[in-house]
Amino acid sequence: MELFDVTIIGGGPAGLYSAFYSGMRNMKTKIIEVQPILGGKVNIYPEKILWDVGGLPPIQAQHFVQNLINQAKTFSPTICLNTKVEQITKQGEIFVISTDSGEIHYSKTIIVAVGGGILNPIKLEVEGADKYAMSNLHYTILGLKRFQNKRVLVSGGGNGAIDWAVELLPVAKEVTVIYRGEQLSAHESQVEKLKQHDVNIMLNAEIQSLLSNRNQTRIAQVVISQNGNSLLLPVDDVLVCHGYQREMSLSFADEIKPNVKDDYYLVSHGQCRTSVPGVFAAGDIIYYEDKVNLLAGAFQDAVLAVNSAKLYIDPKAEKYAMVSSHNEKFLEKNKDLVQKCDLQCLT
Repeated sequence: MELFDVTIIGGGPAGLYSAFYSGMRNMKTKIIEVQPILGGKVNIYPEKILWDVGGLPPIQAQHFVQNLINQAKTFSPTICLNTKVEQITKQGEIFVISTDSGEIHYSKTIIVAVGGGILNPIKLEVEGADKYAMSNLHYTILGLKRFQNKRVLVSGGGNGAIDWAVELLPVAKEVTVIYRGEQLSAHESQVEKLKQHDVNIMLNAEIQSLLSNRNQTRIAQVVISQNGNSLLLPVDDVLVCHGYQREMSLSFADEIKPNVKDDYYLVSHGQCRTSVPGVFAAGDIIYYEDKVNLLAGAFQDAVLAVNSAKLYIDPKAEKYAMVSSHNEKFLEKNKDLVQKCDLQCLT
């Protein structure tokens, strides 16, 4: 039995920063992530530009994620990918984490950082839609270049759909947005950008059927129902953003079930502690008054959760980790960085 000081369930921004910070606190750390890659929900929009992370210039999401991963690996945590946590029990003072593969993990503390859970896009409920999922029917965008000079239909009126429509403006030949509601529900500033570019926005409209090309391999036209009328729209690509279905697979044994809100969110009892001693949470999964659901807020949660976990294991420990500018852990690393900078300047 290999015992860890802290096991972080979830490899998104909150989980990754928790791994880095627990390394600063000399904790033996493990990350368990259900996906084959780290980064969490940020991987859904790799080419979007992030502006609202403190101290960072505008940065593409994919580069931001890679920075987080590199930072998380600073103190060499154990990382388990493609691993789905199914149940957490407790044997004495040790938490026992059971996974779908049958593997068992042991830990003194747990930080739950699963965000919104396992997110599966809500599929388009139109006959024959599935066969186009490998060609030009999309539920997210993994690269904007493929839409260069294309006619793109975006179905959805929430933030996800409208954000993508805005991103496509300088790339696509033509963007059309359809939404079954009477008005778009996305941020006003993003909607205004679409209007400024005279994007065709069709309200009270939805996809009725899909018509294929001669080879039956791609969508060539979309039949749209709007206010009782049927309209035919030629397209090159269709992007469906109807939201996500959330799967929260992990469960706790009855004797260690944390308090939850809305049947999902773990309730913080201060310092990102749950109602179960030794179980902490960070990121979107944790609820407390004045919660900030931003990437910047995830880092704050991670620090609180790790410090709480450290004090749970060792009540005599310092309440906070020493800042990196005075931390001996970084002395050698800083020397290496300075040497690399000097070499780059010389070349």
